[in-house]
Amino acid sequence: MKHTNKPISIFAIIGLSAIILLASCSGGATVTVGSKDYSENILLGELMAQLIEAKTDLKVNRKLNLGGTFVNFNAIQNKQIDIYPEYTGTALTAELKMDVIADPAESYRTVSEEMAKRWDIIWLEPFGFNNTYTLAVTADVQQRYNLKTYSDLVAVAPQLVFGAEHEFFDRQDGFDGLVAHYGLTFKGEPMKFNTSLKYQAIGRGDMDVTDAFSTDGPIKQYNLKILEDDKSFFPPYHAAPVVRKEILDKHPEVADVLNLLGGMIDDQTMGELNYLVDVKGEPAEQVASDFLSSLGLK
Repeated sequence: MKHTNKPISIFAIIGLSAIILLASCSGGATVTVGSKDYSENILLGELMAQLIEAKTDLKVNRKLNLGGTFVNFNAIQNKQIDIYPEYTGTALTAELKMDVIADPAESYRTVSEEMAKRWDIIWLEPFGFNNTYTLAVTADVQQRYNLKTYSDLVAVAPQLVFGAEHEFFDRQDGFDGLVAHYGLTFKGEPMKFNTSLKYQAIGRGDMDVTDAFSTDGPIKQYNLKILEDDKSFFPPYHAAPVVRKEILDKHPEVADVLNLLGGMIDDQTMGELNYLVDVKGEPAEQVASDFLSSLGLK
C-alpha cells in the first residue's frame, strides 16, 4: 500500500497545542512541600500538602522531615523544595542575621520584605499561633526553687544542668545570647541532643532546664513548667508558609489556597495537635486530615 504524506493544517496544530497546554496546566504540574525535622513542622507541612491536593489540580511531592532550619532554607533557595513552614523569629535572626524585633507585626513585615527582596521567597498569611522559644523546667525544680521567671534562674542556675537540641546552640537567639542577656551560668557543659530526644532526657531527670517551643506537646506529657521571659529575649515566632516566587507566578492559586489557613490555628490548638502526634502517637497525616475536615477545608 502506498502511503502519502498529507500536510497538517494550522488548525490541527493549534488544537493539538491547546490540548497539550491544558494537560500540562491541569494534571501535570507538581509542587514540592518540605518541612523541618520535628512533629509540629512536619504536621504543618502535611496540612499544606493535603490542602493543595484537595483544592487544586496540582500534585504534591512531599519532602517532610527534611532536616533543620538551614537544610530547608538551603533547599528552597536551590529549588529542591518549593514550600515549607517557617517562623518569623527564626527567619529574622537565623536566616537574615538581623536583630530581634519584639513587635509581631513589625517582625512579620521585615521578614516578608527582606526575604522577597533577597531571595524571591514569599511569606503568606501566618497560621495564627506564636510558637516562641521559652525555657522549661521540671515541676520538681520549679517547686524547689520557686521559679517563675528567667531572672529567677540566675541565682540557682549554677546548681542546674541545661540541655537543648543542637540548633539552639548555633543561633543568635539561642544559648549564647540567652545566657549573656540574663547573666546565666549553668552547671557544667550544656547537654546537646537531637530534637526528638530532648524531652525524654529532661523527663528522665538527666537535666533540669531546657529550651522549648510554647506549643510543644511533650510539655504536657512531662508536666514541665514554662518560665516567663521577663526581659524579652526571645522574638515572636509566628509560623507561616514560605513559597518560592517562581511557584506563585506559575500557580497563583497556591497562595489563595494556603491563605485559607491564615489565622486558623491558635496557640492552644497547635499544642493540642502536637500532643496528638507526639504523645498519643497518631500519624501526622491523619491528624492533618481530621483538622482540615473540622474546618470544612477537605
